[in-house]
Formats: sequence, structure tokens, C-alpha cells
Amino acid sequence: MRRLNTRMKAVKYVDGKVEIVEVPAPTGPGLRVRVSSCGICGSDLAMLAAGFPMAGIPGHEIAGHLDDGTPVAIEPTAPCGSCEFCLAGNYQVCRSGVSMIFGVGRNGGMAEELIVPPRCIVPLPRRIDVSNASLVEPLAVAIHGMRRARLGPRHRVVVIGGGTIGLCAVAAARAAGCEVALVARHDHQKLVGARLGATEPRGEYDVAVDSAGTATALADACQWLRPNGMLLLLAASWDTIELPGLVLAAKEIEISVSTMYGQDGVSRDIDNAARLLGANPLIGESIVTHRFPLAAAAEAFAVAADRRAGAIKVLLEP
Repeated sequence: MRRLNTRMKAVKYVDGKVEIVEVPAPTGPGLRVRVSSCGICGSDLAMLAAGFPMAGIPGHEIAGHLDDGTPVAIEPTAPCGSCEFCLAGNYQVCRSGVSMIFGVGRNGGMAEELIVPPRCIVPLPRRIDVSNASLVEPLAVAIHGMRRARLGPRHRVVVIGGGTIGLCAVAAARAAGCEVALVARHDHQKLVGARLGATEPRGEYDVAVDSAGTATALADACQWLRPNGMLLLLAASWDTIELPGLVLAAKEIEISVSTMYGQDGVSRDIDNAARLLGANPLIGESIVTHRFPLAAAAEAFAVAADRRAGAIKVLLEP
């Protein structure tokens, strides 16, 4: 049996800065995961910049190994399981709120280890490299959004924003059999989008995916939509959302809002994401651009915040 550590290294936000601290190793019920990789998400950057009062360890895009060596990804939520939304499979809007989210309301994966309930474990297909498996989480965000938008195989989809979520949306829509276009700010984002099957936008689209969260992106999305099209709000917006009212009304645009991931019948969005990542290794090979050891977390956050320098997904590897 592996000897358990009593102390471990972890990331903490201290006075608006990223620091590596030594903390007690996690204990208690659940399954211990030795973290192999943890992605830096746009929401991690936003919480740091906003001074979000988070006393715990950040990081919700997590992959690693169980004590027996099994490689896994993590669904970073611990919903109550008993509220009306959990019972319907919509545990992403559980009454527990942010307290159920690893890396936000409870300790996350920017550390050497964490303990999670068994329900959080996501088995990995054989073809997935565990070093890229933390992408299962953002890919699940995109898959859930596409489900919320009632995406069909003949739909034309335009994605606005070429960050991780936008590129995951490209991959998810292509896997669903859709024609997909990408509107991105930076050339390296456009290049990855093309590798994943996106084209330059032309004509009108059935579904427009906002993965940027800006007023400009939302205005562009509405312009690209056909009348009675679907606007999917996939970006995590931390401010007031501005929409072009005249275009919205004239086209009678339908709006769908999506957060995290849930369950459709017996199928979890997160498990579907793992299957897609296993079926198309190009997703991980293309979207992951930088890897840093945990000790270099401050540098990793700085790189992740500078999209102009070529970063898409930056991973910490304890």
C-alpha cells in the first residue's frame, strides 16, 4: 500500500497573487486522486483578477491517477443528489450552489492530491493520454451547451471566440455532424480551429455559440444568425450581458444559457466528453499549448492570461 503523505504542495491566491504553499494532505472519505494535470481556466483567471474570496485551492479541470494506478478525469462537482434538480439529472444547478464545485467552493486540483466522492470519477478510454485528460472538463461544458441548444447533425454552427471553450465547441459540433465556422481574434486560435474542422464564416447560421462573453461577440453572433436561430451563451460572463435588441427582436432569436454539465437520461455529459476526447486525440494535441510544473504556477497563470503570446490551454502538472 502506498504511504500517504501528510503534507503537500498546492496553489493558493494570496493578496491577489498566485503562490505555492504547503498544506495538509487531504483526508476523509472518498477516493484519493494523485493529480497529473490541472488546467488553468478563464474563470480561474477571472476569480484571481476580481479578488474572489476563495480560501481554498483552485482548479476544476483535473486528471490524475487513483491509488491503484487507474488513470481518471474528474467531474468536479459534489451535488446534494436530493434536490429536485439533481433528481432530474440537472445537478449543474443543484441547490447547493458554488459550495459543490471543486476549485471554487471546495479544494480543487491545483495540488498534488485531492479526495473526491466516487461519483466524480470519470473512466478514461484507452486512447486518452492522461496528460491531456484534464480537457475532459471543458469539453463537457461544450457538449452540455450543444445539448441545451438542441443541436442537430444538419445544423450550421458559428462559434464566436477561439479560446479553450470555443475550440471545444468546434470539436463537439463537428462530432455531431455539423458544418462549423469559427470567428477568432488570434491567428493561432484560427489555426487550431481549422485543424479541428472549422472554416471561415459565410452566410447565415442555425446556431451561434458565444464563447467570448463580450458585447462585441454577442453582437457578431446575432448578426451571423438566421431568423429564428439559436444563440447559445456558453461563455462564463462575470458582468452585465449586452445584446443587440433590434436584431434580436427582428430575427426572433432564441436564447439558450448553459452552465457546466449534467446528465441526459443515463448518460453524463462528462462521460460523453471522455469518449469524444478518446475518439479524437487531435483535440488534446491541438488545444493544449503549454505545460508547467506546479512550482511555476505564477508563470503559468501569466502565460494563460496573455492570449497574444500563443496560449490556449495551459496546464499545471504536479
